[in-house]
Amino acid sequence: MNFSEYKKINLPDEPGVYLFKKNKVILYIGKATSLKDRVKSYFSSDLIATRGPLIVDMVFQADNIDFIKTDSVLEALILESNLIKKHQPKYNTKEKDDRSYNYVVITKENFPRVLIERGRILEQDNKTNYLIKDKFGPYTNGSQLKEALKIIRKIFPFLDQYSRENTGYKFYKEIGLAPEISGIEAKKDYAKNIKNIKLFFDGKKTSILKNLEKEMKIFVKKQEFEKAEQIKHTIFALNHIQDIALLKSDRPEQHLENSFRIEAYDVAHISGTNTVGVMTVVENGLPNKNEYRKFKINNSIQNDTAGLAEILTRRFNHQEWKFPDIIVVDGSVAQKNIAEKVIKEKGLDIPIIAVTKDEKHRPKTIQGIEDAINKHKDEILLANSEAHRFAIKYHRSLRNKII
Repeated sequence: MNFSEYKKINLPDEPGVYLFKKNKVILYIGKATSLKDRVKSYFSSDLIATRGPLIVDMVFQADNIDFIKTDSVLEALILESNLIKKHQPKYNTKEKDDRSYNYVVITKENFPRVLIERGRILEQDNKTNYLIKDKFGPYTNGSQLKEALKIIRKIFPFLDQYSRENTGYKFYKEIGLAPEISGIEAKKDYAKNIKNIKLFFDGKKTSILKNLEKEMKIFVKKQEFEKAEQIKHTIFALNHIQDIALLKSDRPEQHLENSFRIEAYDVAHISGTNTVGVMTVVENGLPNKNEYRKFKINNSIQNDTAGLAEILTRRFNHQEWKFPDIIVVDGSVAQKNIAEKVIKEKGLDIPIIAVTKDEKHRPKTIQGIEDAINKHKDEILLANSEAHRFAIKYHRSLRNKII
């Protein structure tokens, strides 16, 4: 197929899935944030450099292009995977080894977890520490799949490998991303969430909506209006999926360059001894554990503010580390002021956000620039929670070595 033949096909500027065909046989399936722009890119002069000779050959062989519009980029991602699995197109299966693809796994437990695993891990016997109930995939783009699960989790909260841990679970539950996990009713409600997640990954959003509408009408008849209103919100969320993050992650190289980075800092000690500090990083809403850092603090430093000052000074001596868009500190005015002092001395202009906790170490107040807090509250709390968890873990590991 050449460019003049492509121009005869009226592709919409909307998300969906495209199918290159020859004699009605599917050669290749892809997803797009814009069907029009994405398919047009296959007829650029630098195709061989960007996609390789295999895809160039596919375009040359094709004599037609079909497409399926979807309501969102998220649904395009899932539809692409389901169609590839069903049709096994020649040029998709040759592009990459399936073992390096990502899969969504639902575990076989009383309260199932929803996880992402590599194909090569799932192929190995006894490699996972859980039984698998359902598996969806393969998905070629790991960063997009993580973003997709974040979107789904806001609609149907679920457990993952982190949220069953004590501090992690409490945090996710507080921000509405993890379910209640005690009691018979909680188990029934969570089972509905898992059922809907399965239907969504099977590409059956219409079935979910029909089931939810029936359930909402039942609650209205019973005059349980609060429950009916909750379902109404879920229906709205499904019909108006916010997949802006997926639009960004559709271009991995830009996603990395323009990622929004939040760094959080915490200090841990017992009675002023064995003081340690940590830095955790959340990029585009997800923890980037490869960027976490540990700091041993001088034993002469006896308080949190002085320890924080040392950590920040040492951190910003590393000009080679990417600088953050927001800095989060654990504490109140004192910690915020010392952080601002260090940043100013370094000649930098980075917003400082301070998170104050209550006696149960739950977020109580957030101080700083209101616009930044309103826009990035979930990420700020996640970074802060990760910093506390990581600091305690690091401190315990050092203390156990001494003991």
